[in-house]
Parts: sequence; structure tokens; C-alpha cells
Amino acid sequence: MPQLHFNRKLSCFCLGLLSFAFNLVNPIDTLAQASGVTPQVNIIGQMKDVMWKGQLQGKIRLDTLFPQMHLYGLGPLAYLSGEILVLDGKAYKASVTRQGGILVEETFALEAPFFGYSHIAEWEEQPLPDSIVTLEELERWLQAQRQSPLRPFFFKLEGSVSSATIHIVNLPKGSKVSSPEQAHRGQRNYALEQEEVEILGFFSTEHQAVFTHHDTFLHLHLITKDRQKMGHVDAVRFSPGTVRLFLPLSL
Repeated sequence: MPQLHFNRKLSCFCLGLLSFAFNLVNPIDTLAQASGVTPQVNIIGQMKDVMWKGQLQGKIRLDTLFPQMHLYGLGPLAYLSGEILVLDGKAYKASVTRQGGILVEETFALEAPFFGYSHIAEWEEQPLPDSIVTLEELERWLQAQRQSPLRPFFFKLEGSVSSATIHIVNLPKGSKVSSPEQAHRGQRNYALEQEEVEILGFFSTEHQAVFTHHDTFLHLHLITKDRQKMGHVDAVRFSPGTVRLFLPLSL
């Protein structure tokens, strides 16, 4: 009986340590949930280091991101060999097949040279205004609605697009990169029409050339509802009255 009592104490002590360690690993997420502030956005690596300095290797492994529950994120694959999208704890990889098509796989065994992610447990849903049809209109609307604070945030879109253009980076193996033009060698573009989609977007006025291109405040990845097509969004036309916008609840 004394030994059993000791084991129970030891088990409780170990569980306490595990709980303490988890909160140390995720202090920001725990604080955000408790205080209702906007979920922390984490940016690993920088787009400009990939485009101009040729730092193509992975700087983050997705299978090291915990917890996976309510995890959202996007970025390119290491060595610019494809695109990554994480939606509510499910990670998707899009790559170009030998025939030039799109291959979408679900896996966390991925690395990225730059990557943005956040843990978002709750979203606030609202219809996307019918006046917003293009990415440029969406960007202006988000900027007007969210002028303060300027911190970055993720958002989601779900619904129909009448058309969209997406791309998948597909840099030939062994390539060296020292400019955006070289970084986009091998890139494949795809036109979509009348698709039901989910889009994860990133908005920030302070991350141009870091996590968005120099001429936009947006970075978006799209996946079709059937999970057969996926890529970085270059252009889109939303079908008015069909699209729902989701913002982090505390935003």
C-alpha cells in the first residue's frame, strides 16, 4: 500500500510537470485563449531571403508544430518544390506531377523556407459583401475594416468562385536562386472555373517582402472542396452572395 500511494503521487507529479511544460511551450496561445486577444501569428523565415539570397532549405518542420488542433498556416515547400496549406490541424501539400497536373497530399512531413501559422480555436463568420469580387477589393476592404491594430492576422473564405488563377512553385532540383525571376522558374499556373473552395488568407501592412509580395498586403492559398486542386492564389472572382468570411473571434 505505501508503494501504491507513492506511485499515485509520482503520477500526479508527472502530469503536473507535463501540463506546466505544455504551457511553457505555448504561453502565447494560452494567454490568448484566457484574455480573448487576437491569436498570435508566427512568421518563420522571410520571403526576401528565399527570393534574393537563395535560402531554399527548410527553416521549419511542420511535424514539430504542436498542438496540431486548430492549427492554420501557409507557405511554400522547401526548395520551392510545392505549396503548403494547413486548415484546422490538417496539412496539405500541392506539387506538380510529371504530366503537369496537380497532386494534393495530406501530410505533416513537410518543411518550409518561410511559413506563417497560428492556432485559432474560434472564428467569427459573416457574409462577404457582394461588392467584393476581386482580391484588390478584398484587400482594400480588410485594410479599411482593420486599420488598428496593424498586427498580422489570418482569415478564411469559404464559398464559390466563378474563376481563379493559382500557381504552384516547381523549381527544378539543384537550381540556384538570386532573384524573384529565378525563384519562379518551373512555376505552373492553373485556371479554375466554377469551383467550391476554401481559402486561408494572411493580411498585414507590415510584412511586404517578408510574408507577402512587395505590392500587396495579402498572401492566400486555396484548396477546392474535393481536395483535388490547391495552390497560391494570384487572382480570383468571387461569386457574389455565396462566400462566407471568417475572422479570428477576438479580432
